[in-house]
Amino acid sequence: MKTRTTTYAAVLLAAAAALTACDASTSSDSSKPTSSKSSATAEQELSQKQKEEISKSAGIPPKPTGAQRQQLLDALAKAAPDVVRYEDKAIDAARNQCSSINNGGQRLDWTASQRFSYKDVTTSEAQGKAINNALKASGFCKV
Repeated sequence: MKTRTTTYAAVLLAAAAALTACDASTSSDSSKPTSSKSSATAEQELSQKQKEEISKSAGIPPKPTGAQRQQLLDALAKAAPDVVRYEDKAIDAARNQCSSINNGGQRLDWTASQRFSYKDVTTSEAQGKAINNALKASGFCKV
C-alpha cells in the first residue's frame, strides 16, 4: 500500500510540475493571437501526452486494445478465472500491478491478491502469484 501511495504522490507531483512548466511557456507568448477552440484542443492533446509520460515513468503500461487486450484477459483468466469477470477492472488492476512489478514493489503476490479482489471476486495470494507470473511472462508490464 505504501508503494501505491508513493506512486500516486509522484504522479501528482510530476503532473503539477508539467502543468506549471506549460503555464510558464504559454504566458510569454501572449502576443500571438489564438482561437479558443484551437487552444483548447492543443491543451487536451498536451494533457494526454503528459498523462502518458507520467504513467510510463510510474511503470504503468498503456491501456491495451484489440488483440493485446484479449491476450491479457486470456492470460489473467488462466491464472485466476474469476478476475476477468469484470474486464475493465481486471485491465486497470493489471496496469497498476505492473507499476509495483516494474518499481520493485514488496509483497507482490499479496498486492496482486488485493488489486484483483473487487465486488464479488476474491483473489488469494496463490492466485496473485500466478497473476504476477502471467503479467511477466506475457510481456505486458514492459514499459
